[in-house]
Amino acid sequence: MLLTGKFRRSLDDKLRFAIPRPLREAMGAADSSVLYLAPGTDGSLELYSEAAFANVTGQLACGSRTNRDIRAFHRLFYGQVQMVELDKQGRVRLPADLAQLASIGKDIVLLGVGDHVEIWDVQRWEAYLGGTQPYYDELAERAFPDASRVSDLPRSALTEAKAESPQAESRPNLPR
Repeated sequence: MLLTGKFRRSLDDKLRFAIPRPLREAMGAADSSVLYLAPGTDGSLELYSEAAFANVTGQLACGSRTNRDIRAFHRLFYGQVQMVELDKQGRVRLPADLAQLASIGKDIVLLGVGDHVEIWDVQRWEAYLGGTQPYYDELAERAFPDASRVSDLPRSALTEAKAESPQAESRPNLPR
């Protein structure tokens, strides 16, 4: 099952937070499940089930160990990944070093992002959202570059939408 949705939470004094039931169920996480907490991108952390983390490590294993960038990423990623346990109340303790790495304060946002949950400091998430939401359409075009993948729209609707769309030159440049 896909992990989706946005949930606001607060950390307690022991840096614990509750994972919402819909996310726990989608992750297949039961009481005392082992999860993997990893550094993420854009200042977030990533929380994986065992199965999802196995998929990530399988993808990373395909990279050449002789490539300097891949070696550096493996060290940064695997060296900071921590196993965390889901308690009987559905909570996870955020290790202090990972909280510091992501500049996480008391209030956080949990995002279901397909195969994992992203954990963001609420202020950092709001700044990220404010900077990227205005470019949703352009980002969608990059995420789905092949119009044939949009099977539920008839070809004429796609043609009309492109004809009504502003020219690419008038769109703001986005970082790649």
